[in-house]
Parts: sequence; C-alpha cells; structure tokens
Amino acid sequence: MDENQQNSILKEGFLVKRGHVVHNWKVRWFVLLPDTLLYYKYEGGKRDSSQRGRIMLTECEITCPFLEYDNRPLVFKLRTKCSEHFLEACSREDRDQWVEGIRAAVKKLRPADSLTPSQHETVELRSLQLHDVSLNQVVDSMYDVHSGIKLSSHVEQASSYSNCFTGSALVDWLMFSQLALTRVEGVTLALAILEEGFLRPVGLRSLEAQRSRGLSEQFLDDSTALYSFSEHFKKRGSVKSETSPSTSELSGKVMRRGYLLKQGHKRKNWKVRLFVLRSQPGYLHYYDPSKDDISPVGGFSLRGCLVSALEDNGVPSGVKGNVQGNLLKIITQSEAHYYIQAPSRQEKMDWIEAIKTHSAG
Repeated sequence: MDENQQNSILKEGFLVKRGHVVHNWKVRWFVLLPDTLLYYKYEGGKRDSSQRGRIMLTECEITCPFLEYDNRPLVFKLRTKCSEHFLEACSREDRDQWVEGIRAAVKKLRPADSLTPSQHETVELRSLQLHDVSLNQVVDSMYDVHSGIKLSSHVEQASSYSNCFTGSALVDWLMFSQLALTRVEGVTLALAILEEGFLRPVGLRSLEAQRSRGLSEQFLDDSTALYSFSEHFKKRGSVKSETSPSTSELSGKVMRRGYLLKQGHKRKNWKVRLFVLRSQPGYLHYYDPSKDDISPVGGFSLRGCLVSALEDNGVPSGVKGNVQGNLLKIITQSEAHYYIQAPSRQEKMDWIEAIKTHSAG
C-alpha cells in the first residue's frame, strides 16, 4: 500500500470472507479506501505486505442483511460488475459500520442522480406497499421451511431455549425478505406481529420489555431479546427451557465481541479468533470464525483473572513469531497464560478495561 492509499483509509479491520472457488470461510484484514476494498492475509501474527485481493466499489450493490447462510447472520453481500463477495463481521454493530462506510463510498462514486424516473417510482411503490402488508401472510412466510426465519437454541440466565429467534434476527429477516426497507419499519412490523399474538416473548429481557415499556417499545431490536411463535402454533415446534450447569457459562449477557489474534498453547502459532466476553457469570470464550459462533473452541472464567498490556518494543518472553503489536496477556485463576493481539492500541485498551471490570468478585 503506497503512502497516498495509507492516508486515505476510511476503515480497516478483520472480516470473514467466503472463498470464490472453494466456498470455505477465512479471516482476512480489510482496508476500505474511497474507491476500493482491499484485503490481506495474516500469517504468524503479522499482516502480509502484499494484498490478496481487491473489490472495486464503482457501481457496487450492497445487500445487508444477507441471511442465506445458516449460523452466519452477520453476513453482507457486495455485488460488483464482475463478481459477488460475501463478508461476515464480528457483531451487528461492526457489520452496520462496515456497510455504512462502503455505502457512503459507493454513493460518492455515483453520478449526482443515477436513479431513472421508473426506479424512483419503484422505490416509492415498495414503500407504499408496506402499509398494505397482511400480517397473516408475513407470519406464513416466517414459517416457510426454506426461506422462513431460522429457529435456533439460545441460552439466557442458565436456561437453554430451543426453537426461538432474537429480536434483531427477526428485523434482519424482515429486511432481507423486503417486507421492510429500514430497521424502523422492521421494528414497527415486528411489534404489530407481537401485538396480534403471533409471537410471544421468551426469557427475561423480552418479557420485561412487554411488561414495563410503553406500547411502542415492547418489541426489542436486540440480539439478546428472545421470541418464539405463540404456543397455539405447532407447525415448527414449541419452545423448551432446560436449566443445565453446562450452559451456565454461556448464559451471561454479551458485553463485547471482536476479532483478536490468539497464540496457541502448544504450537505457539497465531490464529484469528472471535472473542465473546459475557457477564454474570463473567466468561471469555473464543470461536473459530471459519466455522460458527455457537460452539466455542475454548474459554475461561474471568473471576480472579489478571490482565496486562505488553510492551510492543521487542518480543516479550513467552511470545513467538513476528508479531504486529498491541499485545496483552491474561493469566487465569488456574495459572493458564493467554497471549493475545488486538488490531489497534485502542481496542487493546478497551479489551483490557472490559476484562478487568468483569474479573473482580
């Protein structure tokens, strides 16, 4: 990357990318420039100096949310003149920031008004059609085995709920199905479905919202608020709650998610992992982002953990490889040592602060 490109970076960070030929998922470091999205590979804890690919943003079309991949609800699609690209972020907030940045770049590359009169009419017509939507038809679409909303299991407060979905997943699905154009429209439509008794809240967060909030705020566009089809609908199974000690460590509220580099305990090689920090109980789990964020490949309790920043000048004792920097070290109560790299100094400090906050007590 030359100096001009370095000075014009709009955003950079890890995303998981689907391969073009072999459809596997791999973590890449992405750099957003005014007209291009570049991506690089990390090896041995350091970013490659040569780029692995580029996505030209001129006339690029963005689909977000893109929900055609099971267990990957945070994917968005970029379609250029030549090809399609599928990218996954670590959180809904991160996904929306990337999409907002890419859309802004694409808009600046577009002529002043590239919509034809007929396209303007189509956009207006789609907005008008939303007001005439049939809730019964929407719910029937939600039930569709192939294109309906995905039912999955979730854990809340040591209880495991099956055959349900989150509030944000429902809004994403309504937008993906073009039943809503914006998140505000999606929440309004979801609230109407809830009020008509097609849905019911599951777990503490969604139940509390229905009991204590005003009418317009009873549906939560939130990744921790759970909902299911009402009991009198038996087409797709009923919700079951099971309390299990094995699920208790995954039951805390998600406080922070992000891609970090972790050094292996045995081989000492560096790999990008999706880290998820939960509170009450405080746990830090990490996942293989090429697979899913359902089954962690490792994790530990934050109770009694010690966390510290490592100096970037020179390679600290215990650290192998040609590392990029922004290192931190975690020592668990059982004396296990974890060496981790953050993508930036600010993220390193934010993670240290979050771990310290939830390691007390």
